[in-house]
Amino acid sequence: MLTHFLRGTTALVCLSLATPVAAQEEPGFLGTLILTVGKRDLSFGTALSRTVVDEEEIQDRQASTVAQLIDVVPGVTLVNGTTPQGSGINIRGFGANTTFGTDQKIAVQIDGASVGSEELYRIGTQLFTDPMLYREVEVLRGTIGSFAYGSGIVGGVVKLETKDASDFTNGELGFAGSQTFEYGSNGNSKVSSTNLAWMPTEKAEFLLNYTIRDQDNLTAGDGSEIGNSAFNTPSYLAKGKFTFGQDDAHSIAFSHSRTVADDKDVPYDQFGTDGGMFGNVDRVTDTSQTTLEYRYNPGNDLIDLRANLSYSDQLIDQSYVAGSSPFEGTGTFAFLEPLVNSELRYETTKLNVSNRSLFHTGQIDHDLLAGVEVQRRVRAENTSASAPGGTDDRVALYVIDEMEMGNFTITPAIRYEKSTIKAAADLGAYPDTYTDDAVMGGLALSYDFNNGLSVFGSAAYTVGLPIIDDLGTSTTAQRRIDLSEKSRTLELGAEYTRNDLVAQGDNLTVRGNVYQTTLWDITSYSVSGSSATELERVETKGLELEASYGLQSGLYFDLAGHLGEGKEYNPDGTSATWRNTAADRVNLTIGKKWNDKVDLSWEIVHADDRRDSSGNDLSDITLHNLRTTWRPEIALLDGTEVRLGIENVADLDYVGHLSSSFRKAPGRTFKVSLTKSF
Repeated sequence: MLTHFLRGTTALVCLSLATPVAAQEEPGFLGTLILTVGKRDLSFGTALSRTVVDEEEIQDRQASTVAQLIDVVPGVTLVNGTTPQGSGINIRGFGANTTFGTDQKIAVQIDGASVGSEELYRIGTQLFTDPMLYREVEVLRGTIGSFAYGSGIVGGVVKLETKDASDFTNGELGFAGSQTFEYGSNGNSKVSSTNLAWMPTEKAEFLLNYTIRDQDNLTAGDGSEIGNSAFNTPSYLAKGKFTFGQDDAHSIAFSHSRTVADDKDVPYDQFGTDGGMFGNVDRVTDTSQTTLEYRYNPGNDLIDLRANLSYSDQLIDQSYVAGSSPFEGTGTFAFLEPLVNSELRYETTKLNVSNRSLFHTGQIDHDLLAGVEVQRRVRAENTSASAPGGTDDRVALYVIDEMEMGNFTITPAIRYEKSTIKAAADLGAYPDTYTDDAVMGGLALSYDFNNGLSVFGSAAYTVGLPIIDDLGTSTTAQRRIDLSEKSRTLELGAEYTRNDLVAQGDNLTVRGNVYQTTLWDITSYSVSGSSATELERVETKGLELEASYGLQSGLYFDLAGHLGEGKEYNPDGTSATWRNTAADRVNLTIGKKWNDKVDLSWEIVHADDRRDSSGNDLSDITLHNLRTTWRPEIALLDGTEVRLGIENVADLDYVGHLSSSFRKAPGRTFKVSLTKSF
């Protein structure tokens, strides 16, 4: 039923004709954001599969983790997404899994700093941060939009943008800010988030945020406790910006954010619910990101220069809790002890310098982005903890040229990257240094019919260069140092927008696309049941759909869906369902707004073709979530927002897609938050 529904709605995109709607322009290769009546603004006029979750929706969802914010994006699957420790994302079947935190095929950035791309066994932390720090989360699905952000990106890019002081001051001089208190019934969750903004002059602004989030173990729909789901995470954000020079052409912006957890007697395995064979540990997880960005924009179409210097640091310090493993005192535990008694740290320093130019050549309008990126990643030595140390030095050049010729837009993109990885320890018979390089790129095309209908397509190729974990391997091992993974993604789609479609003042925007991805020369996945034989290739394909319809009365409907399948192929010619394939899922939100004072919504989430992390089939589920936002029109309560939510209204007992079979999803949860702006 879901299959027919999605296909039928996508057909509507391709068959309808209409007139364009007013929109907000976005720079560069990102097209236009159509401002819908509903909760989600939709992309238009671009070949990129792009979804933006803005600050209003971030607050509306009352999420405990960043992963929960983007679970509503088509093709996105959470892995351990109810806790920041170990949480990760999977896009279109690539990304985090329950063995490692990531497979290097998704890029995550916070204010331009690269974070969360380490293969840490059973404790991967791809999104260890707090959603209260952010004003926007942008998800670019697939490869075509990735060439300014890295190499080997197959699933996509997640870009998080922290809050700005101007979000609170609205450009007015003086102090402003907000205070939020939030409570969740499941897990007795308590949150306090304080924002203090100061704008002393028109050319300077500063912001401080402190957020503390505390949660006990959650309860599943059957009333059982979900072990290893409690956490306490203080976070903070410091941000500033200075503007100077003639016509305010120069600006310098600084951002620093940090999240810390000090966990006592918790399972080593972040994806498990108890200590299991690994036992428990005392663990400190400390993650921070710092960026310094200079921009020069003199009002010249040829110059819009940005230089972004970033540093990200994650420290995971853990020590074994005596007596917590059933294998303690055995030869098995002797093997595990270095794994659980370990200090893991990786640091990434990156400089990205780019310039955007607008110019004409004959009948062609160019929007050219060119840049250079230099990056050093350092990982502390801890071979026994399945995290060998070393350095990964990379330099990259990229060019993206959006060319408009009448109704056609053609966007070629190219990236050259060179990497040198060096081990921290002597590798004996194996080389301790390896250098490789690659050229990758893609081509996107779109055509606007000038009647509300636009069609688009793209082809992209990328290469995943070897990483530190590949050092010390032979040319016959499953992880081959001499082999770079390669992938190709093809996409085709259409989008449609129209005002006054059925009734005066209504608005419809629909966007649908199909994709096909092939991954080969694989070194990061082994044949099922074998730890030494790599897969021959992985093929995935799918359909993604986003739509919004709103009436002048304030009634609105938002839709997001994904339908896909995947195959993994073994060297002997056999095949199986791709182990990380995204589930078929549709999110439908029905809501009603009364101006900007009240917003009531009912979200229905249906998913089928689901599996757990072991490949076992899971039953279909249909979840219901209710949300309310109220801004009182009372002088005494001016600047106050009250939000109420009920998640998993029916208190269903289920396991999330690609989750471990013993880690159930949370049952019914009541949430309430109070925000006062000043």
